[in-house]
Amino acid sequence: MTNTRSGVSVGRPDRTADVRRRLPRAVVHELGEEEPLDEVVAAAVSREEAPRVLAILGGDGSVSRAAHLARRHDLELLVLPQGTFNHFARSIGVADVDAGLEAYFSGAVRPIAVAEVTVDDRDPITVLNAVSVGAYPEMLAERERRTSLGKWIGGAVAAWRALHDAHAVGIVRGGRRASVWSVFVGVGRNDPDRIAMMQRATLDDPVVDVRIHHARGTRMRAVASLAFGRRSILVLRTVRLMPPASDFERIVSADIDLEVRAGSAPDIYVHDGELEQVGQDGFRLRVSAIDQGLRVYLPGR
Repeated sequence: MTNTRSGVSVGRPDRTADVRRRLPRAVVHELGEEEPLDEVVAAAVSREEAPRVLAILGGDGSVSRAAHLARRHDLELLVLPQGTFNHFARSIGVADVDAGLEAYFSGAVRPIAVAEVTVDDRDPITVLNAVSVGAYPEMLAERERRTSLGKWIGGAVAAWRALHDAHAVGIVRGGRRASVWSVFVGVGRNDPDRIAMMQRATLDDPVVDVRIHHARGTRMRAVASLAFGRRSILVLRTVRLMPPASDFERIVSADIDLEVRAGSAPDIYVHDGELEQVGQDGFRLRVSAIDQGLRVYLPGR
């Protein structure tokens, strides 16, 4: 599958023709506007000669959806990164489309840990990198309202708005209430100095690494905590904009179960960069680690 819209905003060339050339026996389907990926994959696996590999040419959101469908239909996943950040692709060592194709030709398939997020009584959704509630989903929603500006400019405007409009979220965990700026739930153990865990650090660790940012500081520090680049974090820490360690709670567990209280924030959350609307009355969010939950092509090691 190819999502040719991924990466367009940062000027990346469409690599669909290269994929067709290097995989001449593959059935390549270019997703149309609003075309459901799940229906396309379901139709493919129902054919007499059903595929055993699902390849996805796209960004983090497309890769996440493809991973969920690969698990549903018992397929191997081939990641061909074509997005803005490509967090999961970088985690598995696939720097670009060519590296992904080389991984396929080498036949290096390996099971890795993933997670599943369940909201209320809905069906679980596969998670590759992280789930978040609070300040980051709000900022992402603000950015998506400004898609005409592009991701980078829209993101800058969204961050500026967050400095003025971000508000604390009420959560309940294990019967305890808390007011927080954000909650990040990463797949596998991650760098203890990071708060915004957009990219996973391990592949085989069947746990979730939770960072709860309690609402004890300013909006400025709440927004600063969303930095995920090492250099950005270092600069913000140097100028003392990053919140102190005492504002954070870390939990490493097989799962996390919490309630986002009604009226405390917009009923939205993010998984792997995908924004999800969940209703108007608060919601229950559960994230569970799944050992060896996905078979994926990795570069030869």
